[in-house]
Amino acid sequence: MNQIPIYTDKLFLEHDTGPRHPERPARLEASIEALKKSGSLSKQLHWTTGRPATQKEILRCHKTELFELVEKTRGLEGRLDADTVHSAKSAEAALLAAGSLLSATEACYGGEYPAAFCLVRPPGHHATPGRAMGFCLFNSAAIAARHLQQMGCKKILIVDWDVHHGNGTQDIFYSDPTVFYYSLHQSPLYPGTGAAKETGEGDGKGTTLNRPLAAGFQAESYRGIFRRDLDSIFDDFSPDFVLISAGFDSHADDPLGGLTLRKNDFAWMTREVRRRVPPGRLVSVLEGGYNVQALSRCVVAHVEALLS
Repeated sequence: MNQIPIYTDKLFLEHDTGPRHPERPARLEASIEALKKSGSLSKQLHWTTGRPATQKEILRCHKTELFELVEKTRGLEGRLDADTVHSAKSAEAALLAAGSLLSATEACYGGEYPAAFCLVRPPGHHATPGRAMGFCLFNSAAIAARHLQQMGCKKILIVDWDVHHGNGTQDIFYSDPTVFYYSLHQSPLYPGTGAAKETGEGDGKGTTLNRPLAAGFQAESYRGIFRRDLDSIFDDFSPDFVLISAGFDSHADDPLGGLTLRKNDFAWMTREVRRRVPPGRLVSVLEGGYNVQALSRCVVAHVEALLS
């Protein structure tokens, strides 16, 4: 039977942002419960835990100052900015979130699984080389891309369909021709980056593709853009591995966004990526998604599609 690993851990629930914060433990609790109650799908899931990322692995994408700032939050409650809350276990959770992706990429690239899903928090795609922001401490997807390169993978595509632009991921790879960053996101919206003219710089010119979309943009048109862009990226860039920054806040019912996608749209996009890559070359990580009920349904649909 085809199996897919779900990388998660109870530690992620101890990243305590408070009951009113959009990025709260209930997001993971609902998603885990939905997957465990998903009937036949649940029998194809392998629940597992990754390892914490090391300082050396974090510093492939982030400055020492950021690593030290996050480390200083251990045992403390507070904020790194107006949106980004930390608690006593947040630093530990952030290291495990990044390390979960490293474990997932190792397992998939080594041929153990056709794909993997990392059900982790805090999210990562807003974390820049030197700044934690937008609920994010370390940029897990970016750290995984660098880890893949350490394993010999030459070209990586990061597909980011979160409703918010992944400014941190873009910043990390903006001049790097070996990592292609593709984002569809609502604009204008936090963090205010991701204009169509932002296409990379230097040797990385042309390996950033942004699709800023107005609030209310229709799902059918979104699908058309997504398919055409993937065709072009795979024809021209030919990635060896794909990482998905799977933000489900592009859902029509999400309180922080204004796009119109439903769970079937996320499943369709997942299949569009999945059919373009050979087995063992796809890892997805949870980013946003703040309507807990919609998120849990989308997670199930996404994992089902990863298995297709």
